[in-house]
Amino acid sequence: MARYRFHATNGYECVFDAEGKEIRLPDRSPERLVRRAGEVARDVMRRLDGREDWSAWHVSVHDLTGRRVLVRPFV
Repeated sequence: MARYRFHATNGYECVFDAEGKEIRLPDRSPERLVRRAGEVARDVMRRLDGREDWSAWHVSVHDLTGRRVLVRPFV
């Protein structure tokens, strides 16, 4: 199992994940990272309620060395 951090940004504003989440990647499949990125996007949209345009936002997933391993748009 490895720990990943899921940061959300639109290029100007950022919601940083300082704690991260332990995720097991069977057969190096990113499916679980994609699922968690979707959960993070929905959580950020709830917390920053009142915005209508999420098209510039994405979740950037990083391993503990800081290497970006996945980028998923909010919408």
